[in-house]
Amino acid sequence: MAFVELFVVALVPVLKTLIITAVGLFLALERINLLGSTARHHLNNLVFYIFTPALVASSLAETVTSSNIVSLWFMPVNILLTFIIGSVLGWILVKITKTPIHLHGLVISCCSAGNLGNLLLIIIPAVCEEKNSPFGDSITCSTNGKAYASLSMAVGAVYIWTYIYNMIRASGSQHNNTSTQVPKLPPMDMDHESQLALPLIAYQTTHDHHQGHVVKKMKQHIKTWTQRIKFKMLFAPSTIATIVGILIGVSSLLRKLIIGNEAPLHVIDSSASMLGEAAIPAMTLIVGANLLKGLKKSEVGVWIVIGIQVIRYVALPLSGICVVKVARHYGLVGSDSLYQFVLLLQYALPSAMTIGTITQLFEVGESECSVIMLWNYALASVALTLWTTYYMWILS
Repeated sequence: MAFVELFVVALVPVLKTLIITAVGLFLALERINLLGSTARHHLNNLVFYIFTPALVASSLAETVTSSNIVSLWFMPVNILLTFIIGSVLGWILVKITKTPIHLHGLVISCCSAGNLGNLLLIIIPAVCEEKNSPFGDSITCSTNGKAYASLSMAVGAVYIWTYIYNMIRASGSQHNNTSTQVPKLPPMDMDHESQLALPLIAYQTTHDHHQGHVVKKMKQHIKTWTQRIKFKMLFAPSTIATIVGILIGVSSLLRKLIIGNEAPLHVIDSSASMLGEAAIPAMTLIVGANLLKGLKKSEVGVWIVIGIQVIRYVALPLSGICVVKVARHYGLVGSDSLYQFVLLLQYALPSAMTIGTITQLFEVGESECSVIMLWNYALASVALTLWTTYYMWILS
């Protein structure tokens, strides 16, 4: 298939996302004020507690079965690799640019967490429905594509609400603790010579005492980070929805009861699907509304923004090609070109929209996140389209 035709196929779903984002930006303007800070806060809660779990559960229950879940085992591993590679590159970026400590979690999150949910659910069906799609029959392609995108969204949600959520939270709390910490001074009644001798006394401690001190410090660090991490977020609504959706999908009894037009409890699935349909436009509108802050002043440096874009649209996609090629060479991903396309695409997506929601929850780096997202999604119209086109070209 011609490269130009593939480019047009890839461009359409990206444009859909950008149009809805622009609508969200328009609704957040002061003259309109339909998506002000209060409205976004309530809409965020609806997305977090209702819309996204409904979408995850219904999509997985309808598309994941006991027969195909085994063949999809590599996808969670692939998504984990995107987080690991992105985190390492983000950590290097933080050190090179000397990013402020309270933005460490934000920068690393933007480098590691991609938009694994709604963008794939938009792009994959749109690509399948195009007449020049390289993935064969549109019905089969759409059915399989929805299963792949649903699992990607579910796994991504679990990683984001455990790893990313706690990293941003810990980064923000660490900054607050550092800024409010009072340095310890020697006692006022100690004479000058004794104060000067303090470093010498500390230096002359025994080797065993030093080892005990190191172990004690390590325990303190572990305890501190354990306190900072909210383990209850391991069971966030999206995580619970993932478990429920997979259980319904792989259980033949539950599937017969709930899934399908003839199922006696089909109304439960159809209601969840109806609620879930609101997740994608709602999240996209929120991102657009948050981008308004990116037009205003923030503390994020230009090199941080550039570095994140290079990582997301150059380093990660190239890494993804290597990972998928190795996996295909060793027979870990099968021969389904659509499945391989989804695995590749997971490395080329812009940063996850949920990051903006998390920064709002903790009020850490909100304006900086908006600047990053503004450029991230502006460049996505070109970068994501080009990578999508290239992936379809090498797989066709």
